[in-house]
Amino acid sequence: MTPAAPSLLDDRASPLLRQRIRAVFKHLPKSLAGDEEAIHQMRVAGRRLRVALPLLARRPEGRRVRRSLRVLRQLTRAAGQSRDLDVGLELLESQLAASGPSGPGPDQKAVRSRLRGARTRSRNRMAEALLDLEIARLRRDLRTVVARSADDVFTVLGRVRATRETVGPELEAGLSAAGDRYDPEALHALRRKARRLRYVAEVYDALLRDEPSEAPALFKSLQEQIGGIHDAHVLARWLEAQAAARVAPARAAEAAAATALQAVFDARGRELHARFLESRPAETVARALASLGRGRSAA
Repeated sequence: MTPAAPSLLDDRASPLLRQRIRAVFKHLPKSLAGDEEAIHQMRVAGRRLRVALPLLARRPEGRRVRRSLRVLRQLTRAAGQSRDLDVGLELLESQLAASGPSGPGPDQKAVRSRLRGARTRSRNRMAEALLDLEIARLRRDLRTVVARSADDVFTVLGRVRATRETVGPELEAGLSAAGDRYDPEALHALRRKARRLRYVAEVYDALLRDEPSEAPALFKSLQEQIGGIHDAHVLARWLEAQAAARVAPARAAEAAAATALQAVFDARGRELHARFLESRPAETVARALASLGRGRSAA
């Protein structure tokens, strides 16, 4: 799709910035109440805004933008552990539901009960952490940023290009260094880079294209594949810790159940990693970066 004429571009950046800001606060009330989907959507919206704000703001190095980014980072991190436990519980319950006609045994149920309790405690801590954030100041700072309007489109595109030329090679180099080694933590760091490039690509498309390019979908695919590996790894490590904590003889059966489930999710993580390698992720990144850059010179 040929980029739109410059005269049409100037009107797109400010509405996009306002949209990204509204999305964060739309989900905050239900997140405080512990709504699982709202927590997820608020976290995604917060991350999108963290990427869009320094790209679109007229003074990206200014005090208000820097302070807003700091609070947004705290907000997304506060929701992070709760979301990980939500996903972990979903994975565990799905596994136990497939355990046969008799259903899960009492020791497996005990493990599930502990995970449910951990999730409840995590949600309570998340709500308290969110209430401690300077939300009122964040709203005031963002209103001021919006009142100044977004920067001109050519400046924004220069920032998009700079991000692409910095983060893109980092992602490519990281995949090359990882090779076929199973290292969920290293892959998770690369997932964050893919996610950032996805949100940058969304900004680029919103400013330049009447139809989306393939870049956001390609980066999203990469992000989700690594995310599946990460989710299985996080749950396996939680189960490993549970097994280690059940050292008393009376808890031996529960520890054995946790260890058996840990093995299941470790194996699942490795299986997902094998599929990830088969998908040729380096080629996906190269294709996505080419799509992100295409048409920029014409703009």
